[in-house]
Amino acid sequence: MIGSALISGLGLGSMYGLLALGFYVTYAVSSTVNFAQGSSMMLGAVFAYTFAVNLGWHFIPAAAISLALCAVYGLVVELVAVRPFARRGSNAWLMATVALGIVADNTVLFTFGKEPRGFVLPWASEGLTVLGIHVSKMQLAIPAFGLGLAAVLHWFARRTKYGKAMLAVVQNADAARLMGINVPLAIMVAYALSTAFAGAAGIMIAPLFNVHSDMGTLFGLKAFAVAILGGITSAWGVMLAGLLFGLVESLITAFLGSSYTQILTFTLVIVALAIVPNGLFGRAELKKV
Repeated sequence: MIGSALISGLGLGSMYGLLALGFYVTYAVSSTVNFAQGSSMMLGAVFAYTFAVNLGWHFIPAAAISLALCAVYGLVVELVAVRPFARRGSNAWLMATVALGIVADNTVLFTFGKEPRGFVLPWASEGLTVLGIHVSKMQLAIPAFGLGLAAVLHWFARRTKYGKAMLAVVQNADAARLMGINVPLAIMVAYALSTAFAGAAGIMIAPLFNVHSDMGTLFGLKAFAVAILGGITSAWGVMLAGLLFGLVESLITAFLGSSYTQILTFTLVIVALAIVPNGLFGRAELKKV
């Protein structure tokens, strides 16, 4: 039981981490977050299902086009629900992104349908048997992909010229403009990456869960909790917090039952943040006066 719970927890935790990386990217560049992130995950799964199952495409091009469409959705979120409000110094983008996510969920509900659909990929269930526990390829791929992506993001932000330029935007947008950085473009790229990460999580988790219009709602809330828990300014932090959250959730479900899962996991998040307000791997911001 423990082994199965740990494997399931790693898969879930990696998915939470991927979603949380989207929160990290937009916050690191613009000090805003996309509360339609759960809808982005759902869109990735729905697009991939539509292309791969309904249209009969090969999985790889179906996934690639789905991620591109999720990135376009991120551009729409930034252009419609974030930029008009952030430009005026208003925090109304909080509600605007939530509202846009609801619009996306209901649009899919009316077009895709409300019935959950199984996304069956024969190769995804193939894998290895370790100590009597079957581990599918997808369960192995999700943690590997998530940790690899966190490593790439950390390297990009800390070691490349454009990564440092994107991080400079949130420090001082006016100074960044004077240095020749295209601030609106940097923020747009951050939102496109954010929703692409969420779409990737949706595509990878779809074969393990049913695909439906509201599948991303609870996942999005948990991913935001993970982002805060890990320290939203750290790519490694949010990914590791996602793994920890997934493991704890799976162990609680395995030993106490699903009725206690949400109560205990979110209670532990509150306790952890009360002890470490900046997150497990975050750092307090220094404010110069």
